[in-house]
Amino acid sequence: MINALLQPLAYGFMQRGMIAAILVGIVCSVIGCYIVLRSMAFLGDALAHSILPGVAIAYLLGINLLVGALTTAILVGIGISFLSRRGQIKEDTAIGIIFSAALALGVALISSIRSYAVDLSHILFGNLLGVSVTDLWLIGILALVVIIAIILLYRPFLVITFDPILATTLRLPAQLLRTVLLVLIALTVVVSLQTVGVALVAAMLVTPAATAYLLTRRLPAMMAVSAGIGGFSGLAGLYLSYYLNIASGSAIVLVATLLFLLAFIFSPKKGMLWRKLRTTPVSKPGASI
Repeated sequence: MINALLQPLAYGFMQRGMIAAILVGIVCSVIGCYIVLRSMAFLGDALAHSILPGVAIAYLLGINLLVGALTTAILVGIGISFLSRRGQIKEDTAIGIIFSAALALGVALISSIRSYAVDLSHILFGNLLGVSVTDLWLIGILALVVIIAIILLYRPFLVITFDPILATTLRLPAQLLRTVLLVLIALTVVVSLQTVGVALVAAMLVTPAATAYLLTRRLPAMMAVSAGIGGFSGLAGLYLSYYLNIASGSAIVLVATLLFLLAFIFSPKKGMLWRKLRTTPVSKPGASI
């Protein structure tokens, strides 16, 4: 068992991949709590696909793909906030409009690149074992920015998430806070590109947080449990990908999904089994059958 755990660590790419997987698992899971509580699951998927134009432009210009993805993700987050700020259209409608336009532009640009299927496939499906030292530093810095912002803005985010009326009463800049939250989610999407890719990033934003929601009752506990689940999923998924020779991103998501299913069935209070036992009538002694 010890040899099985230590053997992958003999390779530098596995060490970098493991650090990246844990970082991404934690930051996705923490910011994902707000996504789950605000019923914004569609947002993560939309932002993930909306960064494709930035990736394509960065590829054409010969610069770091993550820089292009980061720029586009921030612009998309601000654009969604701008379209929905006056209440003329709902936030999910704004997400759908910008998501569709950005995705179409990304596909158009990518289709003009003859070798896109080979060169950009790791953006779509992740390439955890290809994380370089530079990528790792970028992932670490962006993850740190997101976590620090969540800690500093914890109370304002809490108010706008659970009680928008109170936020108005307290004169909190609700629109600005929503924009900041969107930008943080966009940053998290970019952080996740190298590990799970565009196709699976929404799962890492939602699944660990949804699992923690079934197991906890307060937001701080939910964030802590979600971070633990995300970090464990990243670590366990990487080991599975190494020994089963499967894509690392899909392995990470499958581990997270398995943990969610276990919580969905066996979770105290909220689990399917608990609810089934609670609703099953208890026969009284001597009662006729």
